[in-house]
Amino acid sequence: MLELTEKIDQADRYDVVISLDYDARKRGRLKVLTDSGEEAGLFLERGQVLTDGDCLKAVDGRVVLVQAAPERLVEASTSDPLLFATICYHLGNRHTPVEIGPGWVCFQPDHVLAEMCHAWGLEVSEVDQPFHPESGAYGKHSKHHHD
Repeated sequence: MLELTEKIDQADRYDVVISLDYDARKRGRLKVLTDSGEEAGLFLERGQVLTDGDCLKAVDGRVVLVQAAPERLVEASTSDPLLFATICYHLGNRHTPVEIGPGWVCFQPDHVLAEMCHAWGLEVSEVDQPFHPESGAYGKHSKHHHD
């Protein structure tokens, strides 16, 4: 089993890829399969969230690239900037991880939150895509794109 014990700042190359959904990227201890089917275990410092493009170092010296795996999400959208700001406020007030783009916000499936967005007049749909939630006001800021 490939043992992943260290997050590294940069890598010129990688030997292995693992695709993880958001919930898996939040865990420090996890058994996973690499994209090529090899068993791997995460043995990382607790409290860090892996992001798309992070690199990990294995005990055997190999470098592993982390990719955000597509997952089922709820997308709520509107062209009304005040309504958009209002719904983002209400989602944030519930400490819901969200990914925000121009006129749209995505979050993990929650029928209560989806119904709230719909009741406020936003268009609500389910999408399958990688989830890149905001890291918080004091976290690392990164650019991400919406397909």
